[in-house]
Amino acid sequence: MRQIFLDTETTGLYPDQGHRIIEIAAVETINRRPTNHHYHQYINPEREIDAGAQEVHGITLEFLQDKPLFEAIADDFLAFIKGAEVIIHNAPFDVGFLNSELGRLGLDPVQKCCDSITDTLKMAKDARPGQRNNLDALCRHFGIDNSRRTLHGALLDAELLAEVYMALTRGQDSLMIDLEHEAPSQSNMVVSEGQVKLKVLMADEAEHAAHEAYLAGLGDTEKPSW
Repeated sequence: MRQIFLDTETTGLYPDQGHRIIEIAAVETINRRPTNHHYHQYINPEREIDAGAQEVHGITLEFLQDKPLFEAIADDFLAFIKGAEVIIHNAPFDVGFLNSELGRLGLDPVQKCCDSITDTLKMAKDARPGQRNNLDALCRHFGIDNSRRTLHGALLDAELLAEVYMALTRGQDSLMIDLEHEAPSQSNMVVSEGQVKLKVLMADEAEHAAHEAYLAGLGDTEKPSW
């Protein structure tokens, strides 16, 4: 099972107002185990960054001037996520920006490339109704160290999201173990001594006397001819 944990940083909040992606990161796990394989890219947005957005991620336009345009990285990005389950915190936000960027290039929506998209914000709200469920709050709740997260960054946030998802779905670990180490069939199971305790019932006097009489009677019978 291949899963990709994805995050983006942008110039602002709304792609329909012309805002663009400036950083994208995707972290791979297979069978719920990190592979240390990831995709990470800064992108030149060809436009100004809103002050509020810059306060969140700290990325400046000057830093992005020599970075590639989205059209230059689109194929590599799509190849990395192809066929995987893509997991995003607040998926409508990131998917909206990705599809805006892909639409500019005449490419299909991101949903056409990956196997499925899972929103961990919705999962967290279902599991923890009425509580704060942003990434920082979930890290605190699950005891995940997010001390490096002084600013939002796509790669670090994708890595933290992978840890949060594993904590949210911890029961699936045992399922994966069962799939990898299939239990032996009933016919092959061996019960060693000491595993089963048997309750012993002692015969009473009447039963003991009946048994002795039965044994005495056996002495009067002839042995078989064979």
